[in-house]
Amino acid sequence: MQHFRYGLALSLLSVAAHAASMPNPDADNGGLTLPSGFRGLIVADDLMAGRGTGNAGDALRFLAVTPEGAVYAKTSRGGILALRDADGDGRFEQKQEFGSGGGTGIAVHDGWLYHSTDSAVYRYKLEPGQLVPTGEPQLIVSGLPNEFSHTSKAFAFDSQGRLLVETGSPHNVYSDGDRQLGAKGKDPTEYLKTHGGFWRFDPEKQNQKQSDGFHFSTGHRHSLAIAWQPVAKEFFMVMMGRDGLNTVAPDYYDTLDNAERVAEEMHRLKEGVNLGWPFTYWDPYKKARMINPEFGGDGRKRAEVGKYDEPLIAFPAHWAPLQMQFYTGTQFPERYRGGAFVAFHGSWNRAPLPQDGFNVCFVPFDAKGAPLGSYEVFAANAGPQRFRMGGVAVGPDGSLYISETDRGRIWRIMYVGEQAGTAAPAATVAAGAVKPAPASANAGGRQLYEQLCASCHMPDGSGAGAQQPPLAGSKVVSGNPEQLIAVVLHGPAEVLPPDRPKYGNVMPSFAVLGNQQVADLLSYVREVFGNRGTPVTPANVEAIRQQR
Repeated sequence: MQHFRYGLALSLLSVAAHAASMPNPDADNGGLTLPSGFRGLIVADDLMAGRGTGNAGDALRFLAVTPEGAVYAKTSRGGILALRDADGDGRFEQKQEFGSGGGTGIAVHDGWLYHSTDSAVYRYKLEPGQLVPTGEPQLIVSGLPNEFSHTSKAFAFDSQGRLLVETGSPHNVYSDGDRQLGAKGKDPTEYLKTHGGFWRFDPEKQNQKQSDGFHFSTGHRHSLAIAWQPVAKEFFMVMMGRDGLNTVAPDYYDTLDNAERVAEEMHRLKEGVNLGWPFTYWDPYKKARMINPEFGGDGRKRAEVGKYDEPLIAFPAHWAPLQMQFYTGTQFPERYRGGAFVAFHGSWNRAPLPQDGFNVCFVPFDAKGAPLGSYEVFAANAGPQRFRMGGVAVGPDGSLYISETDRGRIWRIMYVGEQAGTAAPAATVAAGAVKPAPASANAGGRQLYEQLCASCHMPDGSGAGAQQPPLAGSKVVSGNPEQLIAVVLHGPAEVLPPDRPKYGNVMPSFAVLGNQQVADLLSYVREVFGNRGTPVTPANVEAIRQQR
């Protein structure tokens, strides 16, 4: 007992000494709720101020930290932000931007800073004490597919230093009429030779093409959260699930099915694995791999047992996993060591349920490097604001850095001990609920809107941030009806000016709808959401249809 008390006293003294050496946290943890014993402070803020919003604007993406504690933050449209705390107060007063090309992925590996644009991977040589590299970047891989969505290129290194790079699919599901009513799946055999998987490259070899890489895995939709587990000596990743079940097949799926029945899937990423896209999705309630409606699914048909890997963990639908990092430090308590932190960007299409998933989750792993099969929310929004998490990285002292994409905030999360009176302040996580679709005498138009449009533009027409435009108060909606009809029949990319504000998701054509359906739908959206446009008639729709 005496030895136990002595050991406990030493442990508490160690925690106290460690806490004393840390910078003072923010009183409100920088707007986050954290587990007891953890505190947070904002080390950089407003990094995206003045850089625009929406698909044409900029956003903060993934993070990397050097052994000396410098932080590198990737921006989606610009360069790399180099950040350093030079005066020791815990906040980054030094900030320099270098490079260009935008993108998402970034990592420090073997004395080099690797980063990815949407079509290539580069690296800069890092010199000790030097914040911004002075040499020119080396081109490692170029010519990777870069199409209209899911263009971000995530990458990671294995224990042999080999480079694994993902090429996602620009499609929701590979089909004729992607995301559209009645869409039919296409044979993806040739397509999957260059999309929807990971490719392995030599990180020391310059000027490689995709064809020079080894095709490591297939059957992915899009997978940005990937990291190497050093004990298991395996890659783990989280794949983003599909959207629009009810839009494609409303006879079999409703809005709640779309909101809840497609998991974000954590897998052990083994060489040669096939994860089932575009044929299947994982239903977290049935705990089964289901056939997509584009390939004949009806909400009941299941994939052949054993044909595709089952997820190790099924995260809730539409949370949008971004960067993942295994905890390799010793600052946090023992249970966190070897586990995975996953940054979730948050949903935009869980209507009519509240939007959710704006957090960083922790996945505990056992001593052999295997996940225990559970997860917990580690860092979440406190109060009504909605921070969209993007990156996670472990610092040399074991602190966890988290980035927020839209505003450009970076937090440092520290463990200061259970006895320090540091429990996170009580707060309610923002629900993010939206109002239901407005009532109208145009019942057919409202029904079509709820079926086809509400999952993207929200039931109340408020849109989804940088992902989908609002319809409430929209000049396009309440303006020229001929232009609006053409947008629905042909898609906005073919109709609206090229310099229009752009968003993360691309609206497809809905030419499959009949003239009366288009008229009802557009008359409804021109009546509600504060719009005051005149009704649209089937004859108006037919006239625009006949112009092509």
